[in-house]
Formats: sequence, structure tokens, C-alpha cells
Amino acid sequence: MNIPFTTNPRPDTGVYNAKLGIWLFLASEVMLFGALFSSYILIRVGAPEVGENAWPLGSDILSVPVAFTNTMVLITSSITMVMAWASLAMKKFDKYKMFMGITIALGLTFLVIKGFEYNSKFEHHLFPSTSNFMAIYFTITGLHVLHVIGGLIVNFYLWIPGAKMWESDPERFTNRIEVAGLYWHFVDLVWIFLFPVLYLL
Repeated sequence: MNIPFTTNPRPDTGVYNAKLGIWLFLASEVMLFGALFSSYILIRVGAPEVGENAWPLGSDILSVPVAFTNTMVLITSSITMVMAWASLAMKKFDKYKMFMGITIALGLTFLVIKGFEYNSKFEHHLFPSTSNFMAIYFTITGLHVLHVIGGLIVNFYLWIPGAKMWESDPERFTNRIEVAGLYWHFVDLVWIFLFPVLYLL
């Protein structure tokens, strides 16, 4: 049984089904992270400016150079993800494999750096229960880490076992990479917001 609109756009939306689905999913993700960012703003605005419970400056507790490095890692991974999709669009499967492999490696690099950063916080006895700031930091960045892991699982599948579809249905496989790329770009975009909000402001 053939599933319609896996490669051709739907007449009512102008996009194929998977692309429509990922945009709807990402809309729900925007609401999720939007709620967390709103909570952050409300708690911060209500915090005293001076005293023991004053809101700390992120750069006094968190490592800006480490976060900046991770920002560059994710931005670069977005570029390589686009290059992976573009390679398939140009029928260059070998280049796709290379760029997707680099994307996965960069995602893993982000997780390793984040792991060292978390470990540093624990060594300095900074936990979610330490303060509202640390609670928000671990909640939002932890959720973001889970999204990175989810994206890496999908990308790895499309890099090795799922790549077999290229032989039978290259256009549909190219669309799958585009959809995975949209999710990956969203994950990167969330971090681009997290970096200044938590580390610089």
C-alpha cells in the first residue's frame, strides 16, 4: 500500500506529509520551551535585586567560554546538516554520508562538553535544589540535552540503517533528511536562545 504525499506536496498545504507533521510537532515544542522561558522570566522578575536570595549573574556561576564553544559546535552542526541534505539533492550520496557523520560527531561533542559542565557544577555542590536559578538551569538545559539525544538517534538511523532507502526511493529519503534537519535546526535555535538568557543576562 502506497502512502500518499510522501514526496509530492499535498494540494491543500503545499508541503508533503512529513514536512507538515514536523512543523506541527515543532509548534508544540515551541509551546513547551516557551512555557519554560516564561517561567524563567516570571521567577527572575520576582526575585530580589539584593540580599541572600538575589538573582545571580549567569556568568558568575556558569562558564561562558564553555557555553560559547558549545554554541559554535551546534551552529556548525546545523551547517553540516544542511550540507548533508544538499548533497542528496545533488545526488551525491558519499558526501551526504560524510556531512551527516560530521553532524553526528558535533552533536556528540556538544553532549560531552555539556557532561563536563554538569560534572563541574556537581563538584561545586550546585544542584537543582541549590537555588531557583540552578533549578531553571538544569531543567531547561537538561530538556534540551534530551532533545539533542533524540536528534542524534534519528540522525544515526538515517546515517547507517535508514540510508538503504536511498537505493529504493531517493526522493523520499531526501525528504526524510530535510525533516530531520528541521528538527535539528530547532534544537540548535533553542540553544542559541538559552546561551544569552542563562549565561550572559
